[in-house]
Amino acid sequence: MALTELTSAPSLGALYPKAVLTGFRHRGGDLPDTEYLLPGVPVDVAHLAAYDRVCGFRLTDDLPATYPHVLTFPLQIKLMTAADFPFPLAGSVHVANRITQTRPLTLADRLDLRVRAENLRDHPRGRQFDVVSTATVSGQTVWTDTSTYLRRTGGGERDRSERAEPPAPRALWRVPADTGRRYAEVSGDRNPIHLHPLTARLFGFPRAIAHGMWTKARCLAALEGRLPGAYTVDVRFKLPVLLPATVAFHAQDGEFSLHDARTGKPHLAGTIS
Repeated sequence: MALTELTSAPSLGALYPKAVLTGFRHRGGDLPDTEYLLPGVPVDVAHLAAYDRVCGFRLTDDLPATYPHVLTFPLQIKLMTAADFPFPLAGSVHVANRITQTRPLTLADRLDLRVRAENLRDHPRGRQFDVVSTATVSGQTVWTDTSTYLRRTGGGERDRSERAEPPAPRALWRVPADTGRRYAEVSGDRNPIHLHPLTARLFGFPRAIAHGMWTKARCLAALEGRLPGAYTVDVRFKLPVLLPATVAFHAQDGEFSLHDARTGKPHLAGTIS
């Protein structure tokens, strides 16, 4: 693995136009043998507070398990827009995310962040790969994030198994129309499908959709105070949340889910261990 150390976070303002210019071109080939390192990253108090508010967390010195994801996001985009990456960023669908923290992270931690891609594999509907991000403190890995992406290259077979009746909701949440824009401000993820109905329609969505990582963070915020200091939270993103929306949240025995409150269609299924 070729390690490239960066002195500052990559500029998303420069990377997104690059992603647009490369369009939907399928380059092919293997995943790059590249790992990016951004050492000694401090946590900005104001940014953490803004993230907490958007996602529903309490304002404390502890970092939500999902928060380092937004710190590594510029490195992820730099990796996925590089000339040697086999798939274009546009059209790569975030289908799953697994985060493990080995201890609580706090404002006092300075994080060494690393990002790489691995595990390119076949999928019935195309190809899958993982973008793995880690945070270390004083040489100890304290946080690992694995984001799984699907690049569709063919029709394939959808899962046509009968859907189970969704469980009785523990809570109903109204998700405002501007949720995608608000999360984009704190995460840097300004994918047009999340921002406005008009830009979402260009990519086949009738309305803007919520970020998958916002839905995961919002679910963890609902469980705040009941999570251990060290744990793994694994989610599968299912049908998108079309904004605005009312969603039903359920959690029991280490499992949680998010469904459309009216139709029962699944948005997310997760486990905590």
